[in-house]
Amino acid sequence: MRWLMLTGTVLAFVLCFTRHSGGAMAIWLLIGLFGLLATGLAFAQARIASGARDESLSDYELKRLREGKPPLER
Repeated sequence: MRWLMLTGTVLAFVLCFTRHSGGAMAIWLLIGLFGLLATGLAFAQARIASGARDESLSDYELKRLREGKPPLER
């Protein structure tokens, strides 16, 4: 999904810089800026999610963490 957003953002900027009227240029520029923000957040979310643990650990896994042992892989 994030790659489609990146493609759409690049397309919006290409359309922005190839328009001759000010109104069309402004609309595509706003869409491109919004897409730039959304794409950046999507890539950041994917990067964070790749290194995150599961949301909940069992009591046994918490005990292993307190003992300094790594939790069991699922």
